Amino acid sequence: MLRHLLSAASRPVLSRLRTSSLSASRLYPFNGTPSTPVGQPHLVRGMKVRSSVKRLCDGCSVVIRKGRVYILCTKNPKHKQVRVLAVI
Repeated sequence: MLRHLLSAASRPVLSRLRTSSLSASRLYPFNGTPSTPVGQPHLVRGMKVRSSVKRLCDGCSVVIRKGRVYILCTKNPKHKQVRVLAVI
């Protein structure tokens, strides 16, 4: 116990805080697998929200659902768009 305290005292305070605060149970709280750490967003490509949408390639298709106009692309996922009208 004394040996542990002496070795911990010789290390810088910042490194002691990092190792104690970032335990594996906090990073991966559900099942212990590294999906995404807590507090960090999932890196999922969303849709571009625009007032005017248009087809960008021949793989893009226009879909109208729930009063919104969507552009969905089978060739390039960056081409996904949605038209949302702003209500003031």
